[in-house]
Amino acid sequence: MSNLRNELTKILNGKQLTPHFQPIVSLSQKKIMGYEALIRGPSDSPLHSPFNLFGTAERFDLSTKLEYICRELTIKRYAELAIKEKLFINVSPSVLLQPDFKKGETLKLLDQFGVDPRSVVIEVTEHQPTDDFQLMLEAVTHYRKMGFEIAIDDLGAGYSGLRLWSELQPEYVKIDMHFIQGIHNDPIKLNFVRSIQKIARSLNCNVIAEGIETEDEYKAVEQLGITHAQGYYFSRPTAIPLEKVDKSLFIVSSQPIQFNAIKAAHIAKFIMPVSAETPISEVMNLFHSDGDLIILPLVDDNEASGIIFRDHFLFKLFSNRYGIELYGKKPIKSFIEKMPLSFDQNTPIELVSKQLTSTMRNDQAFIITNDDEYIGIGTVLNLLKEITRQQIHNAKHANPLTLLPGSVPINEQVNQLLAAKTPFSFGYFDLDHFKPFNDVYSYSAGDDIIKAVADILTHYIPAESGVVGHIGGDDFIVIFLGNDWLKCCENILYAFKTTVPNYYKDEDTKTGGIYTENRAGEKCFFPMISLSVGLVDPDSTSQCQSHVDIADLASEAKKQAKKIEGNSFFIHHRIATKNQKNLYHFVNQSGAKLHAVH
Repeated sequence: MSNLRNELTKILNGKQLTPHFQPIVSLSQKKIMGYEALIRGPSDSPLHSPFNLFGTAERFDLSTKLEYICRELTIKRYAELAIKEKLFINVSPSVLLQPDFKKGETLKLLDQFGVDPRSVVIEVTEHQPTDDFQLMLEAVTHYRKMGFEIAIDDLGAGYSGLRLWSELQPEYVKIDMHFIQGIHNDPIKLNFVRSIQKIARSLNCNVIAEGIETEDEYKAVEQLGITHAQGYYFSRPTAIPLEKVDKSLFIVSSQPIQFNAIKAAHIAKFIMPVSAETPISEVMNLFHSDGDLIILPLVDDNEASGIIFRDHFLFKLFSNRYGIELYGKKPIKSFIEKMPLSFDQNTPIELVSKQLTSTMRNDQAFIITNDDEYIGIGTVLNLLKEITRQQIHNAKHANPLTLLPGSVPINEQVNQLLAAKTPFSFGYFDLDHFKPFNDVYSYSAGDDIIKAVADILTHYIPAESGVVGHIGGDDFIVIFLGNDWLKCCENILYAFKTTVPNYYKDEDTKTGGIYTENRAGEKCFFPMISLSVGLVDPDSTSQCQSHVDIADLASEAKKQAKKIEGNSFFIHHRIATKNQKNLYHFVNQSGAKLHAVH
């Protein structure tokens, strides 16, 4: 025990600690937006790992001293490396509430090493109970006034994460890696993170998903609309930080389905940029000489670093009577408070809109790039105009009962997926015994059943997992993008099976159906409504040339499914050898029956 204390004391007195930096990636901009600073002890010491280092410091009541030294070394190294992106510094609540901390020790360090407080994010790491929320709020407010931003670390792993979130209202909240690892295979984790993202959006807060290690985890997080990410998938912590993320890491993510996908390039307008080093006085002359110039991009070496808005610029400049004298010779980059949002020219505008909404920023304009090089400016006004035009187009083909896309946009999307060679599955959903139900219970009750099917489908197939279409009557189409399409289909059939009895009278539910005339006018018994589904797997869809081929396969599979009593599905597997068929029959846990043709 005494040996560890002596080792820790030696490390602290000699400041034998090495800062490491792990990138935090903006998923909307596809680039590094900041680095979390992490500390390592001497490589030959038993206190090399952060776990041993901080655990030992806590045991010997040296946590506060350790954090101060970590902060000093981190800020110094950050300044030496001339890092432009934000610096995330871990601070425990117990240290945040120390009187010395509130007196501005961190601000003194930033001033000493020439670091702007606006580039620093204080990351509150809650590994101990936090009771004095009012005092902590006062400390956080104090630091915000000096320009710092606030993040809450490891949401879901601490003692009072949601309470801390609501009290501090941070700019960032980091979801604990437990909820990220394996998220693509865990519906509970997926729903938890989806809920956190919805809350964050309403609070104008950025979510950072920690601990992303695999491609599948990245895909799941990106499709949920999470704005930022961190983990070994992008980079491990290193003493010399990674400057750029490998572009191929972003390409693996399958984009959400977009109808008539108009790309960001469609709304790009080229505006002649100026260098970020241009003196403010010259920028003022540009605005004065051109009354139509309202947006000015800052670009150096074909890479955009900011956007200057005419009204904001002139207001800020002339709000001080000595504005020109004070700022005239300074570079225009000093007016940039945050990096502009940017999108590749091939990004569908629906995805642009989604990411703008997710970030909850009030940016009037954004950068459009080609291979990270500036090609023009997109404005929110032009984006809204184009989206409105598309919505009018899609509304013409929407089903009036469910408002789901009809056959025209569904067919267009299938053709786009085939042309892009994007893997997908296809499902044709049809109601059994619907006409007899409609005759006995009225068309209004029939409409309620159809709307129930639409609700179930859209519940189990969110936008990031596929598209639900209503092509007429009691026929529905689903395009599945995920790998869990078969399990999803089972869940839908089970949900429908448990929902249908609610639409029948008690006596009909007890008998399991209704008596009414068939098409020949004969009195017959008809079981309760069920769903039959014809499915086409990804291997089969990849061999098709157009939506017509897909529809033929799905229709044939649906006919086979309708031959099976009850809620059922039938998968059409296409293989190279024609006329070679083997029939298999399975009964799964949902009660749905499966016939598969090989």
